[in-house]
Amino acid sequence: MPYLVEILLPIIRGRRSRTNLDSVRKELTERFGGITLHINAPAEGLWEDGGDVEEDRIIVVEVMVDDLDRPWWSSYRADLEARFRQEEIVLRAVVIERL
Repeated sequence: MPYLVEILLPIIRGRRSRTNLDSVRKELTERFGGITLHINAPAEGLWEDGGDVEEDRIIVVEVMVDDLDRPWWSSYRADLEARFRQEEIVLRAVVIERL
């Protein structure tokens, strides 16, 4: 059963952020053979933290995979959190049916 893995990456202005995004693009394309980046229409992420509403502008990275290697994705998420200096980066997977 194929999966669609989505990664919600924060947009942080600056060269370091662009370098990180380019690295993600290269790493995932090499490992999985292709990705989709929704860059031109950034989304807004809102959540409550201690009574304050926090906001991120994010892009969505999508990868289609046949098998879900949970340990690898968990490790990759931790690496992304360190690279992007985030407390948490959301990765989610949904089962897909190709039409």
